[in-house]
Amino acid sequence: MYEDLIAKRLAKLRELKGVTAREMSLDIGQNPSYINRIENQKSMPSIQGLYYICEYLKITPGEFFTENNTNPTLANELSEKIRRMTPEQLEGLKSIIDGITDLKKK
Repeated sequence: MYEDLIAKRLAKLRELKGVTAREMSLDIGQNPSYINRIENQKSMPSIQGLYYICEYLKITPGEFFTENNTNPTLANELSEKIRRMTPEQLEGLKSIIDGITDLKKK
């Protein structure tokens, strides 16, 4: 059960980052097939391994397991930029978002 969840989530997040399983494996200091083996449900990461994976993806373990957060890395980047906006910029952004979400409802 968890093997499937971890495998699919890892593959999706890795693809969003635009790296191959081999590249990611090597970047986190593992053997070249490490990520591939997890994605193919042949092995599971240790807790420490999961932390390395999350650090590489720039997300928290909680975000890794939150499936309805489709792109946590992008959400974190946007959140950081939003925190630095002025009140006027925030109002403008809210108007844009409201316009986009209103279009989706139609």
